[in-house]
Amino acid sequence: MLFAVYADYPPYSWQDAGKPRGVDVDIARLIAEDLGVEARFNFVASGENLEADLRNNIWKGALIGGRIANVMMRVPYDSAFKCRVEQVVFTGQYSSESIAIAYDKASYPDEKPVPAYFRFDTVAVENDSISDFYLSSFAGGQLSGKVQRFDDMGAAMAALNAGETKAAMGPRGQLEYGLDAGSDLHQPPLAGFAVSTWTLGVAVNFSYRPLSYAVDDAINYALQDGRIARIYESYGLSFQPPVR
Repeated sequence: MLFAVYADYPPYSWQDAGKPRGVDVDIARLIAEDLGVEARFNFVASGENLEADLRNNIWKGALIGGRIANVMMRVPYDSAFKCRVEQVVFTGQYSSESIAIAYDKASYPDEKPVPAYFRFDTVAVENDSISDFYLSSFAGGQLSGKVQRFDDMGAAMAALNAGETKAAMGPRGQLEYGLDAGSDLHQPPLAGFAVSTWTLGVAVNFSYRPLSYAVDDAINYALQDGRIARIYESYGLSFQPPVR
């Protein structure tokens, strides 16, 4: 059974000496085990948007060198988007993700930083991410001079831990995975942030609805008995249940 997972995306999916690792990889293995098949993985690059990712990996295929997977992991669930993309069944909601702020504990010994602090203090983000867009437009662009952009959240967290920036903003799981002894995180209210929490599930080609039902059942069982929560915990992450 072939699963599409994002490449170079720790702590969710990456290859360590050629071996697939990550939260989504382990959940995919759990699904395959429940269905009595072997899990295989297609590591894919993120496209220009989610619709392109689904088209290339689930229902049509890339123009050059692509292949269709049975299931795609870490797909954000949105009811309006679901109605637009009829070729895909959105199912198996297994967790949620939310935006948080990681910070250098020595720089903020008393008060934890909120976005307004970044008028004066540097903050790291992944380039062209929702955190980047939010901070760049916050308070009429007053923070833009302090926003430091990196290729991914791993590099942003490395900069924080090296003392090159005082904070980092992005998905909680990626921040948690990059924390060290001198950093911590919190989730303050984010004024004007349209979508700061979202539900994650899987995508299956609409032609294979029986498979989507079986995958959904496998995920529900694993949520109920705590196996998915334990997978998150094994990577040092806080499990955030799906928002139904």
